[in-house]
Amino acid sequence: MYPQRFTQFTEEHADTLAALLCGLLLFLGWFALHFGWLGLALLLLPAAYVIGGYESAREGLTTLFKERELDVDLLMIVAAVGAASLGLWRREYYLIIDGAILILIFAISGALEGYAMRRTERSIRSLMSLTPDTARVLRQEREEEVSISQLKVGDEIVVKPGELIPTDGLIVSGYSTLNQAAITGESLPVEKTVGEEVFAGTLNGYGALQIKVHKPAESSLIQRVIRLVEQAQTEEPPSQQFIDRFERGYAKVIVVAGVLLAVLPPFLWGWSWETTIYRALTFLVVASPCALMAAIMPTLLSGIANGARQGILFKNGAQLEKIGKVRAIAFDKTGTLTTGQVQVFQVIPASEYTHKDVLQAAAAVESGSEHPIGKAIVQAASDLDWVSAVEVQAIPGQGIVGIVKEQKMIVGNAAFLQQYVINLPEELREMAQSLEQEGKTVVWVASGGGEEGYQVMGAIAIADEVRKQAAATITRLKKLGVEQIVMLTGDNEETAHSVAQEVGIDRVYAQLLPEDKLDIIRRLQQQYQTVAMVGDGINDAPALAQASVGIAMGKAGSDVALETADIVLMADRLEKIAVAIHLGRRSQAIVKQNIVVALGFIMLLLVGNFLGNINLPIGVIGHEGSTVLVTLSGLRLLK
Repeated sequence: MYPQRFTQFTEEHADTLAALLCGLLLFLGWFALHFGWLGLALLLLPAAYVIGGYESAREGLTTLFKERELDVDLLMIVAAVGAASLGLWRREYYLIIDGAILILIFAISGALEGYAMRRTERSIRSLMSLTPDTARVLRQEREEEVSISQLKVGDEIVVKPGELIPTDGLIVSGYSTLNQAAITGESLPVEKTVGEEVFAGTLNGYGALQIKVHKPAESSLIQRVIRLVEQAQTEEPPSQQFIDRFERGYAKVIVVAGVLLAVLPPFLWGWSWETTIYRALTFLVVASPCALMAAIMPTLLSGIANGARQGILFKNGAQLEKIGKVRAIAFDKTGTLTTGQVQVFQVIPASEYTHKDVLQAAAAVESGSEHPIGKAIVQAASDLDWVSAVEVQAIPGQGIVGIVKEQKMIVGNAAFLQQYVINLPEELREMAQSLEQEGKTVVWVASGGGEEGYQVMGAIAIADEVRKQAAATITRLKKLGVEQIVMLTGDNEETAHSVAQEVGIDRVYAQLLPEDKLDIIRRLQQQYQTVAMVGDGINDAPALAQASVGIAMGKAGSDVALETADIVLMADRLEKIAVAIHLGRRSQAIVKQNIVVALGFIMLLLVGNFLGNINLPIGVIGHEGSTVLVTLSGLRLLK
């Protein structure tokens, strides 16, 4: 078992291990060379070249022979080998160290790229784990457990309380509430009955269901989410395409220039061949992109470290750059702008009752309920004294009844209560209607049942709590110059507009499925180019993957949202989005400064080499000095 796990680990993390070994061998080789142990150094340093440079050399040669293109990988190998060869030729062995440093930098880059690929694979595996592997199929009035892949259109399956729905289908028998928050983003469990559609990956409540499969399992909503995530994450953004073209163009120019510099000067200016080759190799060393790479990565890594200290997890440096360019942001509602957990919003007692009377009565009846509304009421009454009801009976989709201290109690919606109470108090009815228009859920409480009938005690409004910092965050983002801020939610129009108005968002898209959110993100990208998406649920995964920058809530977020997103707010603090944008803009400014400095040094060294005013040691010092300078500049973001 353990050897197998070790083998799997080494295969998945070979690029990381190669970078670590290359760095270790480089250090040991430098140590040996420093103390004059030349033989040991000449054994360790070539090993660092081979281990750290193998993958880059393979990719560079593959690109050269199969695609007829030159890239920076091949240029790095040529520069490193050239430095090593020149070091051996002139017995200046520290040049071998310079080449090894170049190889180490590219090995680290390869390790980072491998990490990104593994993260994508993990996100797909997380999505696939949301549905069970098997389903109970009714065949000849007997239950038979079969693989999901064997389900056919027309099959009838049985789902028991507390189980995940295995595939999309239509209810043909039974009644239950389903938690669809992870798929559709609805903040409260949804009541489902005969004829209504259910989705794979949603959690069944207290009722057993018999479901008819009406589409192939591979066409289910969750499978479409998986395909959307795969597609969105494998599409190469324009910025990456530009970087690839730049690297290959840079490599072509340097290689061609190096060849010309090694051949033409003896014929044009009468240089000796020794001088020509010496300057050509010096050219390859000073023209290598080490300083350019150092101009970017230390800055981004420093920004990432700074963000981590403030509870902002950037999953890669590219997203730190992108967040600074964001022009539009889309927010999910449930679990993002809101806490995702319902609570008592307001208690409205009838004239002869108090706030305490209504809560005590409702909590006594709901104390044994597993429904989220019942739990919210019990939580709100936790500081009060009450006795749990007996002979409790829940009527799905309507309410619950019980006996408290020999008195009957009813808690339920208005339609349910009117079966026992002819007229609801007009004042309470108007207040309840107003709250419902704001997206709140209202339950009524009544007591009695004797000769005098039932009497309305009051009403309780239940709502998903808006995060305290949500409004301030939206205001701050507008001040930062974000041009468009929208809300995307699977919830109903009334609830969505109520939350949007409270936090200050003007544009709302409600009753959305995952693919709808994805389409809106794409439309925003067409208009604003760089778009961020902030979400927490499985239903947000495709939009998070498609967005230029996906931001997930760390505590409230689903595993899939966290794996798919580029940035995670570890403490669920929305105000950190503005901090992330500021870090991104600051990193862009420093990167641009560093690139100017790096290119300036490279041009200066190239001109000096051509005019013969520098030798190879000075070229190496200038090259490494510029690298150190821009590295230190990038570390400013650590403050």
